[in-house]
Amino acid sequence: MKKTVLTLTLAASVLALGACSGDSDKNSEVIATSKVGDITQNDLYEEMKSSIGDQAFQLLMIEKVLADKYEVSKDEVNTQLKADKEQYGESFEAMIAQQGYTEESYKKFLELNLLQEKALIEDVKVTEEEIKAEYENIKNEINARHVLVADEETAKKVKAELESGKDFAEVAKEYSTEEAAQTSGGELGWFGKGQMVPEFEKVAFGLEKNVISEPVKSEFGYHVIEVTDTRTIEKSYEDKKAEIEKQLKLEKADQSKLLPKVAKMMKDAKIEIKDEDLKTSLDQFLAAAEEQKTPAEDAEAKTDTTEDAEATEDEK
Repeated sequence: MKKTVLTLTLAASVLALGACSGDSDKNSEVIATSKVGDITQNDLYEEMKSSIGDQAFQLLMIEKVLADKYEVSKDEVNTQLKADKEQYGESFEAMIAQQGYTEESYKKFLELNLLQEKALIEDVKVTEEEIKAEYENIKNEINARHVLVADEETAKKVKAELESGKDFAEVAKEYSTEEAAQTSGGELGWFGKGQMVPEFEKVAFGLEKNVISEPVKSEFGYHVIEVTDTRTIEKSYEDKKAEIEKQLKLEKADQSKLLPKVAKMMKDAKIEIKDEDLKTSLDQFLAAAEEQKTPAEDAEAKTDTTEDAEATEDEK
């Protein structure tokens, strides 16, 4: 239910594909032997290229063009990792495993996402007053869990079973339409105001601890909510300021501008694809970026193209 920038579900596979694409001597290195034949790094590379090559190449280029302009430190990645672990609690390992990540490949996913966030919010402004108001808003946090179902009748049945003493996690796994509930048991972790949909938030922040809510309708379906704990954050305004500022910028940012921005960076990078099988791997990405351009961005791009052409003509 939380926000992300672009979905990078192939990040773990990209790591493997990138690791296989080194020099030619290494590509012939045998990585497995058997009575029925050996497998080399090149065998693995070719197999992965045929199945996820285009998407993986896109992500590798996104990472390279963004990393050339923006910097994400190990501390930033580890801070986000720590926050995610606190958010998901004991279900964190199961959550990343379900998405095909180890902790190390999940850190790669975080790095890519943080790079995109920096590109997205680069020109977004927020005021000191907005940051202070948000700090007051999020000082109080709750730890909650929920069961999400499609209709009110099922929600009432869930509420009755929970009030009869049935295990919350088991009920969530049986009834919840939220895929993550199969591993999280409906746990949402700690969150403050402004992080969940309004209908959910209004009820959750009004609940007493360990009380099962009436069914709550939102755009996702019907929620049955239980607040398990509450707390007031200990960090001062100055300690939380940078984090809040970033979150407010992400909320203000127009995500539709990210693809055209990255596409322009790719064009400026003068990418030359030498592997014939991957020649068209960026075409779909660049076409999607063109579709998202605003008239103003399109006009700017045409101006840049004209200037480039004039510069080339002058060089002649």
